[in-house]
Amino acid sequence: MKKKIRDKFLKLREKKYFELNQKNQTFFSKQITKICKEHKVNKIGFYYPINYEVNIVSIASKIKIKNLKSYLPVVEKNNKMSFREWKLLEPFYVNRFGILEPNKKNKKTKPQLILTPLVAYDRDKNRLGYGRGFYDRFLNQMSKQKNIISVGIAFSFQKANKIPSEKHDKKLDYILTEKELIN
Repeated sequence: MKKKIRDKFLKLREKKYFELNQKNQTFFSKQITKICKEHKVNKIGFYYPINYEVNIVSIASKIKIKNLKSYLPVVEKNNKMSFREWKLLEPFYVNRFGILEPNKKNKKTKPQLILTPLVAYDRDKNRLGYGRGFYDRFLNQMSKQKNIISVGIAFSFQKANKIPSEKHDKKLDYILTEKELIN
């Protein structure tokens, strides 16, 4: 069932993908800023977009919070994910999946808020990813240690009627699209 939904929404995202215009970028940055201020966040985890995901990196510089530090995911040898500090205009490195990530020597941390890519979502804030479980494992592990806020980032057309949920799946705290914030 998940594979069928995943295939459908990956094709849809490729077909309907668009670069965010100024209005969209402003909406995203204002909503992220609002969430960060509400939860007193100063460490935020981004992702580098692949496969027609929302280009959240283009929004990073528009989030106006004093002393906000940015982190990007790094895939470790044991198929776990960590977040490493990243500064705007810093070079990226290509990992074994062909995804850009910051230098593995950069400072590792646990962000307070993670902007999470997804293939599809539903109104109940269930997320469908690529099926490898990196974000589910990371969010489940982190939520046992400390309160971490997860924000699914998507285009509004990625909304499904219902995403099947399994025990290991982690429900998101928010879903943010170019049209709305679901909380």
